[in-house]
Parts: sequence; structure tokens; C-alpha cells
Amino acid sequence: MNLDSYLGDFAERDWQTDAEGTVRVALLGLGEFACDHVLPALEGDAATDRTRFCEVSALVSGSPEKAESVAGEYGIGATLTYDEFEAGDGVDAFDAVYVAGPNALHLDYARTAADHGKHVLCEKPIEVNADRAREMVRACEAAGVTLMVGYRPQVEPAHRRLREMVRDGLLGDPVAFHGWFTGHILAAGGEDQWRLDPDLAGGGATMDVGVYPLNAARFLLDADPIAAQATTSAPDAAFEGLDEHVAFQLEFPGGTTASCTASYNAQGDDRLRLVGTEGQVELNPAFDSEIQPTLDVEIGDERAEYTGSYVNEVAEEFDYFAHCVLTGADPEPDGRDSVADMEAVEAVYESAETGRRVEVGDVGV
Repeated sequence: MNLDSYLGDFAERDWQTDAEGTVRVALLGLGEFACDHVLPALEGDAATDRTRFCEVSALVSGSPEKAESVAGEYGIGATLTYDEFEAGDGVDAFDAVYVAGPNALHLDYARTAADHGKHVLCEKPIEVNADRAREMVRACEAAGVTLMVGYRPQVEPAHRRLREMVRDGLLGDPVAFHGWFTGHILAAGGEDQWRLDPDLAGGGATMDVGVYPLNAARFLLDADPIAAQATTSAPDAAFEGLDEHVAFQLEFPGGTTASCTASYNAQGDDRLRLVGTEGQVELNPAFDSEIQPTLDVEIGDERAEYTGSYVNEVAEEFDYFAHCVLTGADPEPDGRDSVADMEAVEAVYESAETGRRVEVGDVGV
């Protein structure tokens, strides 16, 4: 088994060209992820984390005091309130926006950014349902701005090498995908967080962590699911109105299946396995933001294990987005890609509610 062509330049950015320039990004929202992961990745001191094509030039927050404090810490020149952002004040300070915060507000923020002619990097999931996702796509296309959704794994080297293996038939014909992403959300953020509000989040574990294996299955198989079967549960009262745990199976054209598990209240784990007619491969970890991934490949009776170098997926994601803006390229995890995710999510929830197999696109029919 010769994997040199896939693993020889494992961490290489296969999307990067000799593009030049810098995209100035405004962060909308200063929650845990923005402060603890995004800002250190884009503005930190570590050479392995720093981005090449973008920088944070503005902060938008409902708390001017927090914005000023964070801006001072990172040397960021502009801070805005949401009202000022809406009015278009200070728009000369940035070229693009990173939309974080509650899922149900993504469309409003993205539409405002598009109205100001600013490119949009929207955190996943794109919105709370497929209809609002489609509205965001239309708004950005009408304004002629780039829209990318933050599925970090799509630009992470291990996922891209794995997709090459699948496309080249190294594993034979894909038969089954298995993916899971679990953790303890209460331990991370307590009970006073928007992810526990059904109206703001649009759902529970499926929407927040389940979309990662769902999107990865679509990315690696280069196909969209045609039907879903699912079950959800919420034994802990803290998750009332949400799915605390979810297990779902997706059917793809040709008979390939994807079995996915996600949880807001289980031992933390994230990995995926793809089984084909000639071999299989496991990626562990698969979905965390800062990883040193291991690929375990089996082809027939041969096995090889490879551990890649440390990757900060946030830095990769932002640089890929900025590179697309600078070169006019269409990002792979674009708005339409995320509409397909939301159509599958809606089928998952419909199946969990009705107990039946639901064809993707037939929700509510």
C-alpha cells in the first residue's frame, strides 16, 4: 500500500495560490468561540496559528465595554455596536464579516453585511431552517459578495487527503460512513447560553455538533442524501425542547449510508470512519478546531497509520475564505452547500418526530 501521494505533503494547502493582499474582517459577536479560538488564531503570536491573508480590523458587540477591552488586548482599531453596524457606521474599517452568535440571527446579520457590500463568513449551521438559509444565499448573490459557511473540516488537510483517497477509488466503492461528535455542553457554558434556547438555536445537538458528521459525509462522498431516519432523546431537564442526543442514518444514491451520532451530554469524542468495498479509513479526531489528526488506513490485509502535524482549523478556515475573496474563487462550503445540510437536518427532525423514514426535501408534505 503506497500512500506517499496522499501523505507526502499532508499539511499542504492544495487550494492556495500566490495570491496577495489582506482581507480585513469584522467579528460580529464576542462569545466564547470568537474570544478563545478565532482571535488567538488570527491575531495570536504563534507562527503555526497566524493567518496569511486576513486580519481582524473591527469588533461588533452588544457590550461596548467588552469590545473596547478585547480591542485593546489585540490592537484592533475599530469597535461598533450592532446599531452602528446596522446603520453602516464604520464600514470602511472592514471588507468582510464573521457572523457568529445565535443561529436565528445569522440571516439578519449576513443580509446587513451584504447590503453594505461586505463578504460573509457565517458560522455553522447557516441558519435555523432551509428557507432562511436560502434567503441568505439570495441576499449575498444579489449583492455580489462571497458567502462561505464555517465548516472548518472542509479546508483541513486530513479531510481533503481523505477525499482524494475516496475519489481515486483507494477504498473501492464507498459502502458506509460512520461519524460522531459528542461532549458536555453544560460543563462548557452552563445553563445560561443561547444554544439551550430552541428559538435562537433552532435545535439541539443535531444543529450544533451533528451537522459536522452530516456535512463531512456529503463532502467525502461528494453526494447529497436522499432520505433520513432518526431518533432523538432529552432525558436531562436542562435540554427541554431540544435534542440532547441524536442518532440518524442517511441514505445516499447507490445505497451508501451514513450513520451519525451527536450528543450534548456524553463523553467528548469526535471521529469518523469510512468503509469501502476494498478498504477503510478512520480519522481521529475529526471535527475539533485545533487538532493533530491520525489517519488509520486499511486496504485488504495491509494497514498504515499516519499522524499529521498540528492544524489550527480556524486559521485554515479564515485564510481559505480570505483567499477566495482575493481571487474571486467560489468557496466549497458555500451557502448552497449549507442549504443542502439544512434540508437533511429538517428530514432528520421530521423522522425523529414521526418515527418514519423521511425523504430529504419532503418535510411537511
